[in-house]
Amino acid sequence: MSFNSWQFLLFLPVVILLHWLLPQRWRWIMLLIASYLFYMSWNPWLIFLIVFTTVVSYVSGLLMEKYESKKVKKACLIVTLLCCLGVLFFFKYFLFIVNSVITLINLGGNNVAEFSLNLILPVGISFYTFQTLSYVIDVYCGKINAERHLGYYALFVVYFPQLVAGPIERPENLIPQLKQVRKFDFNNFGDGLRIMLVGFFKKVVIADGVAVYVNAVYNNIGAATGLTAILATVLFAIQIYCDFSGYTDIAIGVARLIGIKLCDNFNRPYLATSIRDFWRRWHMSLTSWFTDYVYIPLGGSRCKLWRWAINVMIVFLLSGMWHGASWTFIVWGGIHGVYQIIGKLKNVGLKKLESNGKIRIVDNCATLWFRRMITFALVCFAWIFFRGNSLSDCGIAIAKIFTDWSGSVDALNALGFDATTLIRIALMCGVLAFSYSIIKSDATDDIKLNGGTLAARFVTYGLMLAAVAVAWVAVYATGGGASAFIYFQF
Repeated sequence: MSFNSWQFLLFLPVVILLHWLLPQRWRWIMLLIASYLFYMSWNPWLIFLIVFTTVVSYVSGLLMEKYESKKVKKACLIVTLLCCLGVLFFFKYFLFIVNSVITLINLGGNNVAEFSLNLILPVGISFYTFQTLSYVIDVYCGKINAERHLGYYALFVVYFPQLVAGPIERPENLIPQLKQVRKFDFNNFGDGLRIMLVGFFKKVVIADGVAVYVNAVYNNIGAATGLTAILATVLFAIQIYCDFSGYTDIAIGVARLIGIKLCDNFNRPYLATSIRDFWRRWHMSLTSWFTDYVYIPLGGSRCKLWRWAINVMIVFLLSGMWHGASWTFIVWGGIHGVYQIIGKLKNVGLKKLESNGKIRIVDNCATLWFRRMITFALVCFAWIFFRGNSLSDCGIAIAKIFTDWSGSVDALNALGFDATTLIRIALMCGVLAFSYSIIKSDATDDIKLNGGTLAARFVTYGLMLAAVAVAWVAVYATGGGASAFIYFQF
């Protein structure tokens, strides 16, 4: 069951109605059952993986709090890591690693057949695994107390709005909210609906709208030209942002309907002025997770420059692998790691030159936007490896960009990419940009109006609602179905 499916449109009102009608003591049971049903709609048998992960981490937390022995605590932590990461490794990385080894063997002149195993990748396994690990590690380090109520802990792991694609919640934020008495608030409810509408507009109208052209180029990259490859890459940057942040908005909005505030996951990442700034704005819950549980334990930045560079590369290579069992994702993560290192070296060099009086660094509007454009270009280059179907396809795309510009206009026309298409995409993005100029949704605060008249807000939301309805009807009227969110595969 996906957010952009008709099943969810039937499921959500029932859950919301039951939540507000039931007494407080029964709400967690209803939400837990609803969350399990939500996940089982993909594959009923995969629910046993979540239950297994939940029970192991729950028991481990209780044992670590009960016994003061460091050996017992460490043993519980290791067992939980082996169990949770073992499940993640088997379903997501086992085939990739085995076949990568076979490829290396075959490079030596052997002829070993590729290994095959009919495994189903559990939806959202990377998200709920990281959520349970954060709980166990925090209990081990004494940052939080173990949760004694199995029901509330299970609901924390499987809470349906953010179960499949985040944001990755921390126990200290979500569990207390699940326990607290919540009273219906019309303003809060309205905020949730507005945030959801923005998310649906991003996904159904913009992301799915540009996906047609992105897929047309990247699924036949050999026929692309330099212009179509660049255009498809820029459109993919728009697609993945609207797809993923759209899911986050819907998740935050749904949670807000029942009085729960999830953490924010995006903060206008394409306005970043550096790659470091980009990762402060993009998928912030994942960035925070890797910072707290990988980067800082490795030594963070409190070490020599060469050691810091290694720490950064480890984090970004792991981040790339977290996104998918493919060399394209690993290279994508590695590129961002290299970006970070080069940015650090550049800043160190500029500071030395400035302190010596050889240069004078001036920050103004022009330099700010220049840095934003450079950052966006670097991010888009890395997106080639995120979207490419294989490393060879990525190589072809890059070669096309730098060498093949013949027949670009004909190639655009063949894709149906005329002036009307460009105007339609520009209008879609314009409506979204205007909506952000009058309203800012934040998971940790109430809705903040940044200006704009009441009429402007009504017109904006009316246009969004109409566009979503038209796009939705068009998809189902032509026999199509809900398109999966990109991050469902992670």
